Amino acid sequence: MRPARAPEAEPDPDPTADQATKDAMSSPTTDSPAHSASTASTLITNIAALVTNDPSLGDGSPLGLIRDAALVIDGQRVAWTGERSKAPATDNRVDAGGRAVLPGFVDSHSHLVFAGDRTAEFNARMSGRAYSAGGIRTTVAATRAATDEELEANLTRYLREALRQGTTTFETKSGYGLTVEDEARALRIAARHTDEVTYLGAHIVSPDHAEDPAAYVDLVTGEMLDACAPYARWIDVFCEKGAFDGDQARAILTAGKARGLHPRIHANQLSHGPGVQLAVELDAASADHCTHLTDADVDALAHSRTVATLLPGAEFSTRAVWPDARRLLDAGVTVALSTDCNPGSSFTSSVPFCVALAVRDMRMTPDEAVWSATAGGARALRRDDIGRLAPGAYADLLLLDAPSHVHLAYRPGVPLVTGVWRRGVREV
Repeated sequence: MRPARAPEAEPDPDPTADQATKDAMSSPTTDSPAHSASTASTLITNIAALVTNDPSLGDGSPLGLIRDAALVIDGQRVAWTGERSKAPATDNRVDAGGRAVLPGFVDSHSHLVFAGDRTAEFNARMSGRAYSAGGIRTTVAATRAATDEELEANLTRYLREALRQGTTTFETKSGYGLTVEDEARALRIAARHTDEVTYLGAHIVSPDHAEDPAAYVDLVTGEMLDACAPYARWIDVFCEKGAFDGDQARAILTAGKARGLHPRIHANQLSHGPGVQLAVELDAASADHCTHLTDADVDALAHSRTVATLLPGAEFSTRAVWPDARRLLDAGVTVALSTDCNPGSSFTSSVPFCVALAVRDMRMTPDEAVWSATAGGARALRRDDIGRLAPGAYADLLLLDAPSHVHLAYRPGVPLVTGVWRRGVREV
C-alpha cells in the first residue's frame, strides 16, 4: 500500500494576497505571509475553542476541546496544542481573533471524475419520480465522451470548491467509465490529486454488458482490475438491487483484495441487502450509506472495525429515508459523515452542509457530527495522521468565523470557513 500524500487541489486564485488588506472581522491577523512552505514554526493563538479529537487533551471528551487555546505548526505537522497562556515561542504568529479551530474535514466518499449534468433528472425527481440506480448510465455516456483535460478540469473545480469549505482530505472513485480504458484513465487522473483513490468499476453493470452481467463481473475482476490496480488504494462495489448482488460483490471485492486493494462498499442504501454483512466479513474499511439496516447489521458493525459512513446529501437530494445515526451511535458503531459528491444523487461538496443535515435530520449531536466529519472520516480511510489536531498529526485545519464548532449546525448554509491550512500551509 502506498503511503498517503497531501491532496493537490488547486488553491483559490491570488493566494499571495496581503492579509492586512482584508477586513479584520472576517479574517485573522497574521505577522507572516498567508502562504509559506518553509519549515518555520507558526503559532495560531487566541482560539476560542480548539477541537483536537484527542480525548487526552482539553476537556477529555471525544472532541478533546481546549478553550482559550493555541496551536503550534512546525513544518507539515502539529507540534503543540494547549492553553494560550502556555504557548511556546515560535517564528511566526497568527491571531485567530477568538474564533474556533477544527481539524480539516475528511471527505471519505466522493465521485468526482465525471462529465455531464443531470439537472433534468433532479428536476424530475423533485417533481415526484423515484430515485433508482439507473441514472448513472447518463453520466457514463458523458464521461466516456469527455477528454482527459475536461475530466481533470471538472475534478479540480470541485476540489477548489471543497477546499474553500474546509475539506483537506478526500477520497474519490472511478465508476463512470465502465470500460477498461475509461476506468483506468479516471483513476490515473484522480491519483494526481490524492492517494485515496478507489476503483469502482462495479458501480453498475456496464450498458455494453447489459445482457450478460456475469461477463462484466469477469471483466471487472480481470482485465479491468489489472489496468486499474496500479492507480488505486481501495476497491468498491455498489451492492444493491439494480447493481450487484451479494455473490457478485464478494467476488469483486475478493479479487481486489488479492491485488492489494482494500475493500469499501456501497451498502444497504436503497433497500435491505447483504452489503453490510459482507463489509464486516471482508474487513472493509467502510460500509457506506447504511440506510436500511437490521438489528443483525447494526450488531455486526458494532463488533467490527468497519466504519458506517453516512451520506446525508444523498437522502436530501433523493427525498429518501434518513439513515438512523442515533441507532448506530448508541450501539457503539463508528460513524463517518461524507458528502457522496456526485452529479446524480448528491451534488454537494459541502461537508458543513452535511453536518447540519446530520444534526437536524439524523439525530446526531453537533459534537458527534463534527467528530464524524473529521476523525470519523479518517477512520474510514484507516488513517491516524489526519482528522485530529494533536502533536504529530498533519497540520490540516480550518478556522471558523464563529466561536464554536456548534455553529456549523446552528447556522446552516452560512459560509463560516474563513481559513484553511493543509500540511501546514495556508491555502484559504
